[in-house]
Amino acid sequence: MPKLVIDHIPMEVPAGTSVLEAAKSVGIWIPHFCYHPALGSVGACRLCAVKMLDGPVKGIQMSCMLPAQDGMVVSTTDPEALKMRSLVIEWLMTNHPHDCPVCDEGGECLLQDYTVAGGHGIRRFEGKKRTHVNQDLGPYIEHEMNRCIQCYRCVRFYQEYAGGSDFGVLGSARRVYYGRFEEGKLESPFSGTLVDICPTGVFTDRTARFRARYWDYEMAPSVCPWCSLGCNTVPAARYRELLKTIARENPAVNGPFICDRGRFTNAPVNDPARPRAPLVDGKEVTWDAALDALMVRVSELEELYGPGSLAVVGSPRLALEGNILLARLADLLGAGHLCYFADREEGERVAAAVDLLASDKASSMADVRKADCVVILEADLRDEGPMMLLAVRQAWRHGAPVFLVGKHAPLGQARTVSMEAIELSILEEVPLAIFERPVVICGTRNSTRAAIELLARADAKIACLLPGPNAFGAGLLAREHGAVTLAEAVGSGKVKGIIAVEADIPEELLAQVPLVVAADWLPTETLRRAQVVLPTAAWVEMDGTFVNNEGRAQRFRKAMVPGLPIRGLPARFHASPDKPAPFHPPRVHRSAPPGGEPRPAWRIVAELIKRCGGEAETDPFGGRWEALRGLDPEGDGVRLKE
Repeated sequence: MPKLVIDHIPMEVPAGTSVLEAAKSVGIWIPHFCYHPALGSVGACRLCAVKMLDGPVKGIQMSCMLPAQDGMVVSTTDPEALKMRSLVIEWLMTNHPHDCPVCDEGGECLLQDYTVAGGHGIRRFEGKKRTHVNQDLGPYIEHEMNRCIQCYRCVRFYQEYAGGSDFGVLGSARRVYYGRFEEGKLESPFSGTLVDICPTGVFTDRTARFRARYWDYEMAPSVCPWCSLGCNTVPAARYRELLKTIARENPAVNGPFICDRGRFTNAPVNDPARPRAPLVDGKEVTWDAALDALMVRVSELEELYGPGSLAVVGSPRLALEGNILLARLADLLGAGHLCYFADREEGERVAAAVDLLASDKASSMADVRKADCVVILEADLRDEGPMMLLAVRQAWRHGAPVFLVGKHAPLGQARTVSMEAIELSILEEVPLAIFERPVVICGTRNSTRAAIELLARADAKIACLLPGPNAFGAGLLAREHGAVTLAEAVGSGKVKGIIAVEADIPEELLAQVPLVVAADWLPTETLRRAQVVLPTAAWVEMDGTFVNNEGRAQRFRKAMVPGLPIRGLPARFHASPDKPAPFHPPRVHRSAPPGGEPRPAWRIVAELIKRCGGEAETDPFGGRWEALRGLDPEGDGVRLKE
């Protein structure tokens, strides 16, 4: 390991570490634009200049391109290095629009930060500036080409890292242009990463543009709920509205990026049709009245149909805390059935996957990125887990062959990321034994339980795509409590009532049950059929825990308070209902925001436990879940094993 000195700090770093990364490891930040840890170094921006005072290399050098070597003495504050960086900034600003006070990227722009830090406060250039025409890149990405500093990050991510083919760069004379051959929506399922990766705001989130500055956002570390991979995110909200979602780095899971589904699926949280108040028979009531009605109707159900006629139902999208407490609630209510899955086959497939993955065979996305052979078995990753497809591409870029096995593993998913793949009929045709780090990625949506169980014999690590952000946790609890699926419970003919907590119940099962109590934050068919409705908080409105597809428990934090967004508040929430001000909050003093009644699902379950005579639950984590108490939401998470 080479030993060197940076700004009088001696250090020892792994071989191959750049001087820039070595400096970062001891808290010394060297300005840079083009370098990105996931994309590597190209030395395009020339901003990371340092002075080599001694060692095998001397003089001004680009720290991102220079591997650390024994005997190096580096200065990041030498006057020559500072002057070099100052001149680079001034050169970049020659044609750049000087509109920082009004630019919507203010607060999130590295060029703004480095310009101020480098002392370039007065423009000397007085000539005519070069300008560009922007393109329409679809409903999600806004193009502002005049902000570009030619760092090439966007193209390197889009083409090299993500395998997109409809976006690139054109150079002509002194003009460099980044965009599409013609206007149109970007085709890559990872196009939104251009927003995060661009250092100057050439690409911005159109859905949140001009809504807030960076320092106005309410933010907290979170976990994406739109598939089972558990990618780390930072939701950004303002005025009770989820404006955008930013990628949060977790090397063991998603790395530094997220997919477009996780980034742009904000509408359900802001949906005016969301349940916002407790309902009994379609009429708004107080929380106490709704919970009282629930207890009365459950008692009437038992008197009418006898013991065991009630089923308590959780789901793969319900946070772990709520699913844990449901077992306690079912005991106290004397429910005949505890269910974590509605569909029988889905429950069996998840159970088989959990049995398989609750061991050392489970593969993370980091393992997939480093694999030397990848098999995609009966899965279309574009739909079941887009970030897993991006991880597979990284393995392929480093030489790993990719095999698509089964009729539900279409070649189109490989073409989406410009990746070559070999199509096979059965898993046994793949020569797994000749590879050192093979990974098999199995979709549970189209696989059978028997097929999943057979993967235990495969000489490879296994990754399974599950049907929800907490499907693994639900599977563990179902096994622990001997739970059955709702289809089995209703099929027995005994179940006449259900309490469904954030559960999606098929219509054919709802039709067989006279009493439906539903707690949810989505306006599902279950909610529409329910006699008692309890509004729950969305994941961004509460603290909670998801267990992802590899069995990694990750904590997410509350980023915003529940409530109707200020924009478009219904007239009944204004002081003058006849003349509501659609873009101004009501001028009425309230103890809670309009529509702010939703509660975290686990707290609703805890309140029901208390009403049944149980002890007040303030911390769901006990027993086998003790290790999750105090879980760091900004850490890598904790793998749950046998």
